[in-house]
Amino acid sequence: MLKIAFHPIYKHPLPEGHRFPMLKYELLPEQLLYEGTCTNSNFFEPERPTDEDILRVHTKEYYQDLKELTLDKRAARKIGFPLSEILVEREIIIADGTIKASEFALQHGIAMNIAGGTHHAYTNRGEAFCLLNDQAIGARYLQQKKLAQKILIVDLDVHQGNGTAEIFANDPSVFTFSMHGKSNYPFKKEISDLDIALENDANDQTYLNILYEILPKLITQEKPDFIYYLCGVDVIASDKLGKLGMTIVGCKQRDQFVLESCKANKIPVMCSMGGGYSPEIKTIVAAHANTFRLAQNIFF
Repeated sequence: MLKIAFHPIYKHPLPEGHRFPMLKYELLPEQLLYEGTCTNSNFFEPERPTDEDILRVHTKEYYQDLKELTLDKRAARKIGFPLSEILVEREIIIADGTIKASEFALQHGIAMNIAGGTHHAYTNRGEAFCLLNDQAIGARYLQQKKLAQKILIVDLDVHQGNGTAEIFANDPSVFTFSMHGKSNYPFKKEISDLDIALENDANDQTYLNILYEILPKLITQEKPDFIYYLCGVDVIASDKLGKLGMTIVGCKQRDQFVLESCKANKIPVMCSMGGGYSPEIKTIVAAHANTFRLAQNIFF
């Protein structure tokens, strides 16, 4: 059965001017239930991970400053959201959603987190709406529990996974692959194990041809026993924060190729949704919903 992490705190309303990005966390589960892709039994509610789970990735000082809301003003501004107790709690619970979804993926081949994909969070700071790096936390959890040894992170959000690259720099047990817009945020990129920076307005054919060539080679070369997939839909041409030129159909083909590659190679995959900021919420929900539909069709 496809297991999906979802918690009511995911849709926590932010102050005026910041609410739009949160709408998808409310509407996406409703859409999946309405159309019959999922039932209530597909969803599970994450809780809080242990501090130890967080501290395998993030520094004690940073995590303490988050929990006590004592980040200095400059560091808090880089996060982008007004810092609050419930915002920090939300990110902690998202991390547990990814941990538990990782365990479900080992059982069922795939599992998903409605939220997550917080790849701009570094070991000691947050950036761009990301406080804690959920997939990094999940990866370290699996390794510590000896549930996985070699992990491949496939980050196909339109923005480079700069925090993830920093966290796993010089660590051969986790291979970081980021395919992103060349001129998108972050403007100062980190160095992933493999970065592919695409020019503005790259279309479906350009994007998919590169992915079709690269991903099979990576799987053969790295021989991962677990894959984290960050499937942001901000690669779509209409996205307000992206500069690529993909269609919803192309985005779906991207997801299909990644998920079919995982299934064919018998590699468990855990998916975090990542970004999506098109002007119309229906576009965002439709693009994200495709990923869940594919997961059901390919794995179950």
